[in-house]
Amino acid sequence: MSGRFFFYMMVFSVPLLLGLTTWQSSRYGDLEREIAKLEKTQEEWVENNKRLIAGIAFLSSPDRIEHIARNELGLSKKQPEEVLQISIDGGEAPPGGEE
Repeated sequence: MSGRFFFYMMVFSVPLLLGLTTWQSSRYGDLEREIAKLEKTQEEWVENNKRLIAGIAFLSSPDRIEHIARNELGLSKKQPEEVLQISIDGGEAPPGGEE
């Protein structure tokens, strides 16, 4: 009786193990596809961030800002001798200025 029980357990366990292996393979493939999709999304975000950083560098360049200030806004850069600094007694002096 014990020999037959062992035989039937082996006969039923082989298809069960094959089914389990198939299920794991399917799950592994699904996870691989999901990882590939996430890596592609991450790559797109990195490229987008690079473009944004380049845009920030371009937009904040001093030459560009000066060009807009002069040509579009009609502003001009003042020379140091044209700037008047005022200090109030008891107040803090501006950096580099005298009290």
